[in-house]
Amino acid sequence: MEKNNKQSKSIWGKWWTPIRKWFYPAWLIYEVTIRFYDYALAVHSYFMEQQNYLGEIGALILAVFCSVVTFIICTFYLTIPACFILYKFFKEDNLTKVRFEERIKRFF
Repeated sequence: MEKNNKQSKSIWGKWWTPIRKWFYPAWLIYEVTIRFYDYALAVHSYFMEQQNYLGEIGALILAVFCSVVTFIICTFYLTIPACFILYKFFKEDNLTKVRFEERIKRFF
């Protein structure tokens, strides 16, 4: 019974255990930052194509403002909560009290 209560060791070894709680959130931040940057560039390009309707200065101001707002919103509402959840998931031994968690953590 006590054997089932202990978290399995990682297949990567003991050295991986303290690193993983920082690695996965950092990797997530990097990946989604690249994606959100692409979203911001797409928003910027869209507004720059509307120069005929908004004027050159108006389109530039609106493009920069909306692309920055897009990046900030995506980062604040998606990245920060997901990184916090990943950090808590790997920091606690058995956060959800489910055996599946013990099995999946062994591979990560």
